[in-house]
Amino acid sequence: MKLLLYPLAFLLLSLPVHQNQNIKTDFEKTLKGTWELDSFYYYDTDNEVSDTIPTTEGYRQIKIFTDDRVMWTRFVPMDSVEWFGYGHYMALDDQLIETLEYGSASMMKIIDTMRVFTFELTLDEDNFSQITLDEEGNRFSAENYKRIE
Repeated sequence: MKLLLYPLAFLLLSLPVHQNQNIKTDFEKTLKGTWELDSFYYYDTDNEVSDTIPTTEGYRQIKIFTDDRVMWTRFVPMDSVEWFGYGHYMALDDQLIETLEYGSASMMKIIDTMRVFTFELTLDEDNFSQITLDEEGNRFSAENYKRIE
């Protein structure tokens, strides 16, 4: 009887180990995490990308999303102006809405006149783009981010 209990106990203890292996599951769309700006797109009158501009050496812009908060910061080596902002966000299907509460002095000048920023959103597991639309709803430019965490 004891001989049967040892293999059975071993089998039961080893089951959770096999279940918890790093098996990649289906991607769940989420902005939650840390992202770094990778490039900019500019669009033509047909809403097609007309130009792609990578970030310049030393330029860094990071966005951090939690469940419902966003914070971003920008470092430009040749610019002494500080840029950061903090607030709430909502991601709905193909739309990103950021409502900023406060930011750096340079950003507060913008926040004082415009607090809510609405973008078209494209999102996959490791990249997202926030696309700015003009007054007529045409794509104008995009910030393209890659996931870093």
